Amino acid sequence: MDPQDNRYTKDHEWVKVAGDRGTVGITDYAQKQLGDVVFVELPEVGAKVEAGKRFGTVESVKAVSELYAPVTGEVVEVHDVLTQKPEILNTDPYGEGWMIVVKLADAKSVGSLLDVTQYQAYVASEKK
Repeated sequence: MDPQDNRYTKDHEWVKVAGDRGTVGITDYAQKQLGDVVFVELPEVGAKVEAGKRFGTVESVKAVSELYAPVTGEVVEVHDVLTQKPEILNTDPYGEGWMIVVKLADAKSVGSLLDVTQYQAYVASEKK
């Protein structure tokens, strides 16, 4: 189940906003498409990320996929555990599988992302 309070991108990333911070990760749909995740490359604290631009990569037994930032801002926290245990993305993409926390440049920009209903409809259309 995709969390109701997250916002989503068509690239299958999610962001959960609290104040001026956004926690970012990949969706359950994305991790299922990837298969077993074996490596994650994430930016360092202090890096600038821009909505729609690459911020890292995820490597699975099937493919290497780029990660695209759902929001613009500065990385203030990185979930380094994923570099040691990337398989967390497969078991808990919305919880322990979070990737980065971004201090948002503009919290209002999140409104342009998909809500859970829109995202689920988008995924359903991709499966056809």
